[in-house]
Amino acid sequence: MLRHAALGLLAAGVLSACSGPSVKTVAPPDPLAWAQGKVWYQVFPERFRNGDPANDPAAADVAEVEGRQAWRLSPWTADWYELQSWELKRSTDFYHAGVVFARRCGGDIQGIIDKLDYLKDLGVDVLYLNPVFQSPSLHKYDSASMHHVDLNFGPDPAGDRKILEEAEETEDPRTWIWTKADILFLRLIKEAHGRGLKVVIDGVFNHTGRRFFAFQDILKKGKKSRYARWYMVTKWGEAPGEEPVYKAWWDFKSLPVLARDSDGLLPGPKKYVFDITRRWLAPNGSVKDGVDGFRLDVIEEVPAPFWKEWRAHVRAIKPGALTVGEIWGDASGWVGDGRVDSTMNYQFAKAVIAFFADRKNAISGGAFVSRLKSLLGSYAPEKAALLLNLVDSHDTDRVASMILNPDR
Repeated sequence: MLRHAALGLLAAGVLSACSGPSVKTVAPPDPLAWAQGKVWYQVFPERFRNGDPANDPAAADVAEVEGRQAWRLSPWTADWYELQSWELKRSTDFYHAGVVFARRCGGDIQGIIDKLDYLKDLGVDVLYLNPVFQSPSLHKYDSASMHHVDLNFGPDPAGDRKILEEAEETEDPRTWIWTKADILFLRLIKEAHGRGLKVVIDGVFNHTGRRFFAFQDILKKGKKSRYARWYMVTKWGEAPGEEPVYKAWWDFKSLPVLARDSDGLLPGPKKYVFDITRRWLAPNGSVKDGVDGFRLDVIEEVPAPFWKEWRAHVRAIKPGALTVGEIWGDASGWVGDGRVDSTMNYQFAKAVIAFFADRKNAISGGAFVSRLKSLLGSYAPEKAALLLNLVDSHDTDRVASMILNPDR
């Protein structure tokens, strides 16, 4: 009897000790801790460095000058405002669409690899790459494919073009091959990781370019195309050679918008985006060989439910992958409810420029501090540490230009 009573008291004591306030709960490690307080460096691949002149684009690779043999690659050290001989033949107007927008400098993946040690020495932690996927433009926001790196960024454009013609790829990832350009990009990731650098790439999931494989199929087959529901076509062409009428981003016909409803992208383009997300986060199933996150272009254009589902997909593949939204206004709601992990902090940039650069629109030191405090208070501390704080980007003037040309 006493023995049983003693055991009962001992058990009660043990349970009491286990459930008491003295026991500390250890929180699981934050998979995004690596991204807090890091130094970012943005790379615009076509304009960063020409590491391999053998892959330089030809006129046929450039959307604005296709078939015009007078076109030439722009010298790296040329006066930006001086028109080259081939440009003068087209127009004396510097801002003519077929002049400045047709320029190419030959930047490529090898050029980025060549400068990784330099970037590491600068104190960079994260490389943010503007779009690297196949595209006819200098900026690559008009993709022809999201599952292949631009052929002119790789070592053998002609060879890659040939194997792609023979591959007969579709939207099914089981048909996708790895080009030499893709493989070199994976080497860039490996080389960066070997130096302790992370790699975040641009994800453009709102629209594609007209050369995108699905849109090209629509142009050829019309409403009979297997991709007919991939885009927001409002009127199908009836006469031979008549193109369909379709919605485009900000009415730029070179950027047809992917089809969506109130929940996000429709099943066809949605699955494709999810598939290419897996391809680049975990190439051949290996997350250590993949990118470390995505910067998401014009994220507000795609209905919010899509981003919650896509972010869950990302986390399921690679829990430590970072998602950064392009949001120019208040992004605290997007970050707070889990649609994205972080944002390009343009609100910070606006405050910095208003205080340090602007003249007519200048703000006082007190107003500057107040805006920063308000901005910081909009985010939980662990989220604030993830923000991509910037002063300029590819979508703005450079900060040096802002100082010389304030109040723009």
